[in-house]
Order: sequence, then C-alpha cells, then structure tokens
Amino acid sequence: MDKLWAPWRIKYVQSKKRKGCIFCAALKSPDESFLIFKNTHAFSMLNTFPYNNGHVLVSPKRHLKNIGQLKKDEVLDLFKMLDLTTRALERALRPDGYNIGINVSRVAGAGVTGHLHIHIVPRWQGDTNFMPVIYNTKVVPESLKELYRRLKKC
Repeated sequence: MDKLWAPWRIKYVQSKKRKGCIFCAALKSPDESFLIFKNTHAFSMLNTFPYNNGHVLVSPKRHLKNIGQLKKDEVLDLFKMLDLTTRALERALRPDGYNIGINVSRVAGAGVTGHLHIHIVPRWQGDTNFMPVIYNTKVVPESLKELYRRLKKC
C-alpha cells in the first residue's frame, strides 16, 4: 500500500461520518462544509476529497437527482454559480484550464448520487507528474482551510 504522510487529515479521519446528504448539510453548516458562495437557487463548496487543488462542487439548493428536475430559474442560478466560482478560482489559483462535469448515477462515477452537482477541477500544465503516474498518489499542495479563506476573499 502506498502512503503519503498527511498528519493534518487526522481530524477528518477521527471525526464522526455524516449521515444524509452532504449538500443539504452544507447549507445548514456553511463554514464547516467549506461553502464558498450561494445565490437564490444554487451554491458552491470545496470538495473535501479533491482530485486537484481547488476542486469545487456546484449544486442546486433543492435536493434533486436529475438535471431534468431543475426549473428554469434554478438552471440559470446554477450556471451563474458555476461562472462565479470559476472566476474566483481563476483569480485565486490562476489555473491553465478546468475539467467541468456532471456524473449522474454511481455507474457514471457519482460519489454522491442523490443530489445533483457539478465538479470544477482546476488543471495546470504538467499537473500530472511522477507521483500519480508511478506511485498512484496525488499530492494536493494546499489545505482546504487555506484555499477556503482565499476563495472567500474573491
């Protein structure tokens, strides 16, 4: 088994695991859930299991499973939130590009299947280095708390 020393994660590992929807819980505990922005029908929050530094999740406030359940005003707010969050990531991190996507259902790769959400993953030229290729280990260079503070300022 590959190991990477990350002592800052012990607090998370030893914490009680949440039951229920992480997105609905984020609306009730914004700071604890790293909620960054919200508007009338949508919000964005840091992914606590990031694929890359700055991995953010954008979601409608209403607990919906599918895109087709969104009302027109929710679609507009969801995409406004996607734009606002991407612009904040641009100012804070200056990535070279983004992977932006929606996984619907477990078979399509969704880790959370009951609440629709969009992934924004900032990417940099050369961000796939020897660690994931040779050691199957991804290094995320910034703590969630530090990134959260930076994004809240944008």
